[in-house]
Amino acid sequence: MHVSRVVIKNFRSLEEVDVSISTGATVVVGENNVGKSNFIQALRLCLDVGLPSSYRMLQKEDVFCQVDQTKPFQVLVGIEFSGFEGNENEEAMLLGTQIGPDKARLFYRFRPKKAVREALADDDFDGELSIEDFSWELAGSGNPNIDLTDIEWDDDLGALGATSFSIQNLQSYLVAFLPALRDVEADLQQNRRSSLARLIDAIGINKAEQEALVKIVASANANIEASPTIKTVAEAIDKSFKDVTGPAFSLDVDLGLSSPTFQSIVRNLIVLLTSDMVKHFEPRRNGLGLNNILYIAILVEHFRQRSAKGRSAGELILIEEPEAHLHPQLQNTLIQSLLEMPFQSIMTTHSTQVTSKAPLSSFVTLTSRPNGAPLARVPSESGLSPSQIEDLERYLDATKSNLLFAKKVMLVEGAAELLLIPPLVKAVLDIDLDRNGISVVAIHGTHFAAYAKMFSQAGMPKPCAIVCDADNPPAEDPLDDDDVPPPPNIEDLEGDYVKAFLGDSTFEIELTHPDNLPLLIKTVNALGAPKIKAALEAQKLRGGPMPVALKKRILSTAKRFGKARFAQVAARYVDEDCHVPPYIERAIGWLLRN
Repeated sequence: MHVSRVVIKNFRSLEEVDVSISTGATVVVGENNVGKSNFIQALRLCLDVGLPSSYRMLQKEDVFCQVDQTKPFQVLVGIEFSGFEGNENEEAMLLGTQIGPDKARLFYRFRPKKAVREALADDDFDGELSIEDFSWELAGSGNPNIDLTDIEWDDDLGALGATSFSIQNLQSYLVAFLPALRDVEADLQQNRRSSLARLIDAIGINKAEQEALVKIVASANANIEASPTIKTVAEAIDKSFKDVTGPAFSLDVDLGLSSPTFQSIVRNLIVLLTSDMVKHFEPRRNGLGLNNILYIAILVEHFRQRSAKGRSAGELILIEEPEAHLHPQLQNTLIQSLLEMPFQSIMTTHSTQVTSKAPLSSFVTLTSRPNGAPLARVPSESGLSPSQIEDLERYLDATKSNLLFAKKVMLVEGAAELLLIPPLVKAVLDIDLDRNGISVVAIHGTHFAAYAKMFSQAGMPKPCAIVCDADNPPAEDPLDDDDVPPPPNIEDLEGDYVKAFLGDSTFEIELTHPDNLPLLIKTVNALGAPKIKAALEAQKLRGGPMPVALKKRILSTAKRFGKARFAQVAARYVDEDCHVPPYIERAIGWLLRN
């Protein structure tokens, strides 16, 4: 069983969300303060038995800011499930919530109380509503012809074909929530509801083994209490305690282990680790990152044991920032493990390491809008073909997946543009691209079509400028290879969120401008190219437009040393008197305006 759809209305920063959720792992991404944590908390309102009821009674701050709270409204969180048919436990738990074959629905609503709704219907309510006039309810099922997005605050359950659903009915559906600022070290220390205690309970220990453990502890306790030093210390404490309290409040003091019961043994068990250097040390000697992995491992094993013993009606892990305290390699291994687990997980992240490993179908993106609520989208549903999805999944490595988090994106062909455009623009135009929310992403080719399709109303509705070379060679340099494919028509990719900005030729040729001669001379000198350095110095003395032959030589030099290396060295020498190619300047202007 898995959550297959989420609908949210008017919860915190989320005005309206309607997204499908894939099986396995789902990764929620977006800029800071766009509502990723609110997405997780909305799921908990509807599904998490462990969430105190007081949290389901919302406060003013939990309602979308543009809602007039003096008038009737609702906060709605709707969940649809699939994949439960054939599993007795899951079918039993969802009994009465089905809306079709292998499809069930639960929804949480925070809306005016019944008496208030009746008074409003009879025009018998004076004054303005306050938050105290609202209450929450959980319901299941409903007329499949009435979509979750169509439910209004005054729709009674009977009219919707739905019935009340007790949150306690979800006891067998385990929701584990790991907040972003989690203290896994504290949770690894034993307490009644820790992950270790739940795992021990799930595995089960038979009565005979329990009694044997109690005898071992009782024997150890007796031996400790019989120690002469321990007895002396206990008597000294006992005397001092009685001196302080007086006879009316005194209690006898002994030293020993806690009462030898099986419950006390479980409560006092702790996780012990071993390394090549140290044997049997506690997790607090670990770094936070490794303890994070240890905590998740215990949690996952608890899920496995529940499922194996037939106690489970499904599991869901909600994790904020699984990358917390982890270096890149451990981030990679953790996300790979989560993707391969048989349990559904929904996580939020700011890590390009995490997103580089996740399939495109697993992403839910939250995109901020000026003066409005964020838009939630599933990029894989933006009209991409299967081959385009495969291409994107191959190309969305740790660097390129930065585009999932950016407010605005500049797509460029290769490393040369990636390395040189940001410092050049900062020096000449005094525009810091990062501070303006613009991420430069190199796709290492001209296959912009799949990327462009993602930047749409159905995918990721954020501005995307394609900055591309026309790759037209200089007039004196005709192509002599008949097999060179025609360049793609980049301008055909333009849409509401995508605009193309093309240079007349390659990036290096566009850089070969009189104002950039000092930059180019220092660059080729640092690279060790004395002949082209002499030619550039001669051109500087001569003045005038740059000859086509000299432009060709700059391009040839960049290719010989490597375009990325050429750009990396050139970035050292940018200054305010340099020249930014016009097509790049136009692209930045467009991004800043949108």
